[in-house]
Amino acid sequence: MPTQETIIALATPSGTGAIAVIRISGRESFDLAAKHFRSVSGKNIGAQKSHTIHLGHIVDGEKVLDEVLASLFRGPHSYTGEDVVEISCHGSPYIQQEIIQLFIRSGCRMAQAGEFTLRAFLNGKMDLSQAEAVADLISSENAASHRIAMQQMRGGFSNEIKRLREELLNFASLIELELDFTEEDVEFANRQQFDQLLARIQLVLKRLIDSFALGNVIKNGIPVAIVGEPNVGKSTLLNALLSEERAIVSDIPGTTRDTIEDEISLDGIGFRFIDTAGIRETQDLVEGMGIQRTFEKIAKAQVILYLIDLPNFREQDKAFQSEIEKLQLNYPETPLIVVANKVDVLDDQDLQQIGLEMPEVLLLSAKNKTGIEELKSKLLEYVATGALRNNETIVTNSRHYNALLKALEEIEKVQWGMKNEITGDLLAIDIRQALYHFGEITGEISSDDLLGNIFANFCIGK
Repeated sequence: MPTQETIIALATPSGTGAIAVIRISGRESFDLAAKHFRSVSGKNIGAQKSHTIHLGHIVDGEKVLDEVLASLFRGPHSYTGEDVVEISCHGSPYIQQEIIQLFIRSGCRMAQAGEFTLRAFLNGKMDLSQAEAVADLISSENAASHRIAMQQMRGGFSNEIKRLREELLNFASLIELELDFTEEDVEFANRQQFDQLLARIQLVLKRLIDSFALGNVIKNGIPVAIVGEPNVGKSTLLNALLSEERAIVSDIPGTTRDTIEDEISLDGIGFRFIDTAGIRETQDLVEGMGIQRTFEKIAKAQVILYLIDLPNFREQDKAFQSEIEKLQLNYPETPLIVVANKVDVLDDQDLQQIGLEMPEVLLLSAKNKTGIEELKSKLLEYVATGALRNNETIVTNSRHYNALLKALEEIEKVQWGMKNEITGDLLAIDIRQALYHFGEITGEISSDDLLGNIFANFCIGK
């Protein structure tokens, strides 16, 4: 992406709204704004101070396109580090496009996806992990993902990586300096302190790597598969959890032929519930395809809710137990919650007896929405939210995760080399590789292909 051109794009969502914001960035931003902006006070906008807002009209010759507010940000004190003008106009799609096309005819270029944030990165306004957090912040759909993105955008993660890299770089410099004095057998790097540093770096890297499991589910939502035999109330349970009629409910077994998904936020964590086709032997081709998809969704789920029909429990006890055992055998790593539905049709004596027989089973009525809050609390127990509450750094980006794994591998090679007293030149190779992977995260080491892949996922105007 050429960075010398002045770029323009709509910074607010396309479509009709009360207002729209059009962003212009580049060395000619103020000159172009002065050409087409007529201040109501008669001021020359190109001569005004940074961080000021001016009321006026956008004109194309003698034609007035709209009454607008122009916000001025002179570089380097702007989002991109360049001169930036933001035009707040009325939200008509026609007005938006007329203004954008006017500036394009005058010398602007339409911005590519993520180009404003790319320029912010190239101009040193943020590092690469902070730039990626901007995209995460825009796409955050719950309180937890928003909190993590904000922490990363403020530099929490990158500052931790930079500190480790700086300390490692200092020791690397001393070890490489020793290579110039091999004949004198001089040690500039204190090996005991270096061992302690490597152990600390290893500990931090392992903590960050382990946090990815939590970060990934927070970012993408936790998939929960609702499974069981036909007509046990899976669709009713989905509707109760979502507090809306999302799935069709019927007394006819096999109503759900395909999976139905929707997401809610519980205590700031996104849970994606998946209503599946009832598991049973069937000759119906379409229902059979639905059951096949059920098993595909179970394989991808991180929690399984197995629903049983409480009124028929005693008659089908062995069948229920067999299905539960199969699920535990086939998906040993996936937590399984057994939920007994339809408590509303039993009397208190029966419920008390069943509670004694099945203490681990959660009793509820999806129809009457009793026991739903207890189920939500049970689901939250499977999410390690302690790190989130303590504001610890949590990794959500798979690129960062892979770089951390590679950095840890190189650190462990250095530790092995220290233990086996290998020569400084070989140690230096592994240290350089670890530094390289640290630099990949913050963007101190990057390539055009990497930047292209990252910023291609941004929206236009950001």
